[in-house]
Amino acid sequence: MKAHSETPALDAQTLLAHILQRPRAWILAHPEAMPEAAQVAALTTAARRLEAGEPLPYVLGEWEFFGLTFEVTPAVLIPRPETELLVERALIWLDAQPRGALVADVGTGSGCIGIALAVHRSRLRVLATDISLAALRVAQRNAARHGVSDRVHLICADVLTPYATAFDVIVANLPYIPTEHLPSLPVYPHEPPLALDGGHDGLRLIRHLLAQARHCLTPGGLLLVEIEASQGANALALARSTFEEARICLHQDLAGHDRLLEITTPPLPAHGQKASANAAIDPP
Repeated sequence: MKAHSETPALDAQTLLAHILQRPRAWILAHPEAMPEAAQVAALTTAARRLEAGEPLPYVLGEWEFFGLTFEVTPAVLIPRPETELLVERALIWLDAQPRGALVADVGTGSGCIGIALAVHRSRLRVLATDISLAALRVAQRNAARHGVSDRVHLICADVLTPYATAFDVIVANLPYIPTEHLPSLPVYPHEPPLALDGGHDGLRLIRHLLAQARHCLTPGGLLLVEIEASQGANALALARSTFEEARICLHQDLAGHDRLLEITTPPLPAHGQKASANAAIDPP
């Protein structure tokens, strides 16, 4: 279990805990514990996969995100800690709303963002889109795993096409790695290129989403888009040219890198209030 990981000891402990079906703390407290023959065989096979460079989450078949465990396969991007910032910001906004909300989770992958939101807010309904049917099957199993299948509806779609429905919140962790940088990524041979490749500048799909979101976001609605750390200035300029009257800001992750673009559209004037489109969409 070597040089493909920066934390080989931690990976070994996590893998052993998974195979023994024990907490990692138990593994550390019981160094004398002896696995059974079948467990030794499983550990050996898994260790070989790690030695070959396969990421630990794929070897385990699951990974934790926002306190929840999600199935992951090579059909989906591995959930990462920095994406939890997006969920946190969405929950803060939702807590200030007097009613339930309709959320679009664009490029849902494993479903971790939309499902985490639905688990933590029972009045929420989520339309989760992805262009990959294989990814949607993983998301479907994760929604069932966490008991939110009735409120998380999965659709195969290119970003938000063909929906002109008004969403209260749109969240997205779309591919944002510039194409020329992909071969240098350690994860590139393992994670799906479809979930990584953001075009020549990394903003191709984000640009597409912003153009669609102008017509799909309710007045006073929220759009949250994860970006690559070097894209802050370009993402801000793109957002300002698309949403001229919106409140737009960037949030940094725990490492201090630009990570999240937040756009809040202006609300309707008080005298022009009308019913939200929150109930305008039927489950697909």
